[in-house]
Amino acid sequence: MAGNEPGPDPLGEDARLQSLDQRLRDAQHDEAQRTGAGKAGTDAGYRLGNRVLAELLGGMIGGALIGWVIDRFAGTSPWGLLVMLFLGIIVAFRNIIRISQPPK
Repeated sequence: MAGNEPGPDPLGEDARLQSLDQRLRDAQHDEAQRTGAGKAGTDAGYRLGNRVLAELLGGMIGGALIGWVIDRFAGTSPWGLLVMLFLGIIVAFRNIIRISQPPK
């Protein structure tokens, strides 16, 4: 008797819902592309590269500047500059290694 009951056809309703779901997925995909949500991985890599470059340059320039100031006041030219430059490079590489390791 279940086949003779009046009402909407369940198969037709399923097809309409599936069609609506597919259109919704398509619209969400189009919106994600329009807003640039798909570029998140590229932006993260670009930011990481800029941070690594800033660490490297900052360590070298900062160490050289501090060494130059030490040489000017202490009269130890060029040893203060060289020592502080190498210390700045070591600190920069330590920071780069720390940045590149995944969080624990």
